Amino acid sequence: MTGRNAAAIVSLVLLSGTAACTNFYEVPIETPIQAKLDVSSFRRVLVAGFISGGTDDVDANMETVRLLRSQLRSKTNLRVIEAEILPLTELAAGQTRSSGEPALPAVAEIGGTPAAQQPEATAEDRRQDRPGAIRTKKDLEQYERIFADAAFWKKVGEEYENPLIITGTILFTPQQHAGPVTQNRETYDQLGRRIVVPVRTYMERKGFVLEPKFVFIDGRTGATLYSETQRREVLYPATQSTPALASYFELMDQLIPDFLGALSTQKIRGTRILLR
Repeated sequence: MTGRNAAAIVSLVLLSGTAACTNFYEVPIETPIQAKLDVSSFRRVLVAGFISGGTDDVDANMETVRLLRSQLRSKTNLRVIEAEILPLTELAAGQTRSSGEPALPAVAEIGGTPAAQQPEATAEDRRQDRPGAIRTKKDLEQYERIFADAAFWKKVGEEYENPLIITGTILFTPQQHAGPVTQNRETYDQLGRRIVVPVRTYMERKGFVLEPKFVFIDGRTGATLYSETQRREVLYPATQSTPALASYFELMDQLIPDFLGALSTQKIRGTRILLR
């Protein structure tokens, strides 16, 4: 057999093999991610409440407690304690006054004075003028010292049979952004084929930023076991009207897997492509 004939045969074999690999298969896979916190010694969990701030269009404290309790009931083996949400902002301000440190501003309840008593002010004016309102990270940081008060959290733990306590802060703020944005635009080439072309356009957008800090506390000792801070944001075209509560849940949907990953081993599902 000449070298030329041998090369031709090899090429034919390779071509036949390539032609045979015309079937593609998606194979589902699961990748386990180890929990960040060992909660095997706890049977109960208390989502105590959060110090919240940002916009008053959403009660981030109440909504976060409800959502996390629901997720913990369905996704973990811990028994969720149904209890009143702690007024942590008021408690933190009270601790400051009793310690002799500079007083924190008293934060009024969301909603403030009834609208009928303030006929000249708009709803937005009343929200912005709410006494002691927490609007920024700097405002929020003044109240965070309560999480280091082990005696306080140990007392809370004793009241609820020494559970794992989940608390923290929630900042949910509106944002606006204007600048160039890349968008995919469909068009047709000279042969009439549809193609997608990236186009840079100037656009004004608005949306929200969600920045929660989750603090996990041992109810037996009051000590902090673990804490983590997350950040998510969403932007919409300025002409699109999206309720603040809808945006809150959209962002929390992105955060929930990370939150649950701190307590239990999670499985990330995906696919791999196989040729046959």
